[in-house]
Amino acid sequence: MIIETERLILRPFVEEDAQDVFEYLHEPAVNCFACMKLETLEDAKREMQKRKGETEYYFAITVKDTGKVIGEIDAYPESNEAYPDEDTIIDTFSPCWMLNKEYQGRGYAYEAARAFFDYLFSQKGARRIYAYTEDYNIASQHLCEKLGMRKEGEFKEFISFINNEDGTPRYENTMQYAILKREWPTD
Repeated sequence: MIIETERLILRPFVEEDAQDVFEYLHEPAVNCFACMKLETLEDAKREMQKRKGETEYYFAITVKDTGKVIGEIDAYPESNEAYPDEDTIIDTFSPCWMLNKEYQGRGYAYEAARAFFDYLFSQKGARRIYAYTEDYNIASQHLCEKLGMRKEGEFKEFISFINNEDGTPRYENTMQYAILKREWPTD
């Protein structure tokens, strides 16, 4: 699957993306991506091998004019029931996006997320899309708001992605945003 916007192409990852992905995953900008950190280019190449089969819900964000991978966006369908069975409707998605810091502040994240949300609502049967962002990640909060998502709550000391210097978990405050299909503009 390929999603095209005015300036971007969202497409599955390929092996040749390793160098571009290494650029932004060598030092992830926010703690929630710490587990994705890549130490070497070889690690990035192995990661591209894993991602090659992800063609429906996991996309490289590439600049249309150059083909450079500047980030990624993904979301997988989730059940809205506590105890799902084979008849459970899977219509909820929680996207995750990340952009190379060299390309932030140019509207690329909004352009990619808007196209991805359109895809989830129109082609993947999404009823609800929700996102988590840390309280210090103001840019991500603004992106959620620009996408028309409403802030549903703030979870104090919700989760830990990294440890403090003394080895204890560093808990982060997390905001939750969401939007329903009926709230999504169809223009």
